[in-house]
This record gives sequence, C-alpha cells and structure tokens, in this order.
Amino acid sequence: MPRIMTYNVHSCRGTDGKLDVSRIATVIGRSRPDIVALQELDVGRPRTGKVDQAHAIAERLGMTFHFNAALRVEEETYGDAILTTLPMRLVRTGPLPTLPNVRGLESRGALWVEVEVDGRPVQIINTHLGLVPAEQRAQVEALLGPDWLGHPCCVDPVILLGDFNATPRYQAYQRLGRRLRDGRRAAGVRGGALTFPSRLPMLRIDHIFVSDGIAISDVHAPDGEVVRKASDHLPLVGDFALEPFPI
Repeated sequence: MPRIMTYNVHSCRGTDGKLDVSRIATVIGRSRPDIVALQELDVGRPRTGKVDQAHAIAERLGMTFHFNAALRVEEETYGDAILTTLPMRLVRTGPLPTLPNVRGLESRGALWVEVEVDGRPVQIINTHLGLVPAEQRAQVEALLGPDWLGHPCCVDPVILLGDFNATPRYQAYQRLGRRLRDGRRAAGVRGGALTFPSRLPMLRIDHIFVSDGIAISDVHAPDGEVVRKASDHLPLVGDFALEPFPI
C-alpha cells in the first residue's frame, strides 16, 4: 500500500535552533513514504548556508523531486517540493493570490505533479496557504478553479495536501472539504494526528485531502524526541490505495 507524507520542514531549522538537513531526511526516512510533500524549503539562501534543501533531502532519500519557488529574491528561493520513488512528471507550478494592499504577507504557491501508482496516474497537489483567513479563502478558491482542481486534466484520483494553516473550524478547510475528503476522517481517525506545534501538538493545520478514487487508512503524525526537534511541525502520514475502476 503506497504511503504519502506532508511535512513543513521550517527551512530544516529545528525547535532546538539547530540547522540540520540530514535530521529532516532521517525523520522522513523512518516513515518510508513513497510520496512526500514538503513546505518551507530554502534553496541557495545565505541564512541556511546556500544549500539546495530540496535536492539535499531527495538525494539522501534516493528520491526524485520537483520544486516550486513561492518566493524568489535574485538567486535565493523559498518554497515547496514533491519527492517520490515512483515515476513522476511535472504538470504545473504557480503562485496563489494574496490580499491587495496588505503589507507583510508571504508569497504562496502550489505544485502539481502526476505520479504513477500501481500503473495508474494520480494527481498530487502540494500547497502552503497564508496565515490570514481572508487570504486563505482566496487561495482556496484559486485551488478549486480552472488552473488546479478544476482543470480538465485534474481527474480522479486526486490528492491535495500541505500546510493549510487552517483547522477544521476555518472556512478555507470547510470549502475544500466540500470538494475532497479529509484523509483523517476518511480513515476513521477521531482526534489525534495533531501536527502543530511539534513540541506540544495541539492543532490540525496540516492536511491530506483525497478524492473519491482514493481509499486512505492509518493517518498519523509520527512522534518522538527527534521528530519534535527537527521542525516546528510534525509530519502527517497516510497509507492509501486506489479504488477499482467502475465497471
């Protein structure tokens, strides 16, 4: 059964202040995922030693990857990636809208790949939404629109995952929940699988949403001393299978 993970790695700087790409790779590797969606990766930034974190993590895990720069300043980039051991092709990368005339909001984006799972194409979209509810709602509407989930090529089975900065009480989460199923609920997880903050997890803001063509089970947030230190988020992991083609 394939395994998928979403993980906000906080530029590989842990809650202990230590910058450690290898530690992030170790946390990911312990779960043995087939597909990994990562958020908050630095590429070529002086603050993190000018390391291409997406490449470094993928290399340590023996995975291929695609990266989307949500923020670009000259040669420095910051954004999200999808890594996998499975055949993959890039479909789309792009920005998500922000609120006009509101200062200090971080650029956000999304990354869409097609991964071959058991000989069938699965559409995977990784994203990281903003912190302001009104901004989140605009970004969700964009994700539901013709460039992403509403695109003619974005057909079932589909998985949308990432850091949504939104609990189930938020309108952004509820809007997505009308289009896709929350993996936790689809797997029968009630409570638990909390991901933020990693030292004392209290919130569900990292999510795996799935279409009807995905059967998902055993959704959990790996825990332990190392994972609580590696980032300010815990990873969220789910095992899934593809539903049979309708006869």
